[in-house]
Amino acid sequence: MSGGGHAAKAGAHAKHKKGGHEEEHHENHERWLVSYADMMTLLMVLFIVLFAISQVDQKKFAELKNGLAVGFGAPSVAFNGGETNLLESSDSNSPMDLASGIGGTTSDATAVQDAVQAKERAQASKRQAAAQAEVNNFDQIKTQITNALTKQGLQDQVQYSIDERGLVVTIVTTGIVFNGNEAALLPAGRTIIDAIGPAIAPLPNSIEVDGHTNQLTGGTGNYPTGWELSSARAAAVVRMLHTNAGITDTRMQATGYADTKPLYPTTDPRAQTLNRRVEVIVLSSLPADTRALLPSASTN
Repeated sequence: MSGGGHAAKAGAHAKHKKGGHEEEHHENHERWLVSYADMMTLLMVLFIVLFAISQVDQKKFAELKNGLAVGFGAPSVAFNGGETNLLESSDSNSPMDLASGIGGTTSDATAVQDAVQAKERAQASKRQAAAQAEVNNFDQIKTQITNALTKQGLQDQVQYSIDERGLVVTIVTTGIVFNGNEAALLPAGRTIIDAIGPAIAPLPNSIEVDGHTNQLTGGTGNYPTGWELSSARAAAVVRMLHTNAGITDTRMQATGYADTKPLYPTTDPRAQTLNRRVEVIVLSSLPADTRALLPSASTN
């Protein structure tokens, strides 16, 4: 009986095993540790990156600062032992000062701004000096022309001014320079041009000759309008400067403005005589920003 019972139990155990009973899987309650570890790793990497980019290579920044200072005309920064303490003039111990806007201290930003302003002042002073030198040259031309005209008693026929273009020699085209509504230079007009030519011929400057008529409606004679008359008078002056003074034609240009650029309105008694003129302009070769200073320099 005992042997049979044992065999029965063994058979039952074999049957149970043969039936393929699967073991029960228990739920893993520690999976959150993996996500937590991943998050901590990412945070650590983030803080390492932030720390790394917050550091400033002070030596390289000092070299950059020195280069900018020299470029703007300021003296170079002295290096002690190959390094410069960028924080020595600041109360902050942080290598980054957001107030400066350039990754350095506020004093560094101020130094760069001061260097820029110093360079601008130096450039403005240089332009003013160049404009003054140009005016001095124009004064010598005026003196030479005036002396030549005074010998002929014609000094009152010419006026001078300096604008942003250069020296303007205004010839009042009265009856002794041109006949009314004509473009042929009279003897006195030729004498005036002969006094102007030698003074401007040696110059490298270009010459512009502008013709102007007055605003009165008295007719223009053989010329259809004031445009043709003013242009013809300007061309007559250019031709004489080329023939008698030897000024090359490539240096000169003639322009007629009719009555579009009057010196005085028609209500002014001077309009009839002074608006009727020819202007010989010695064009300045200075840059535009320096030429703009010529009128103020001429009043000094």
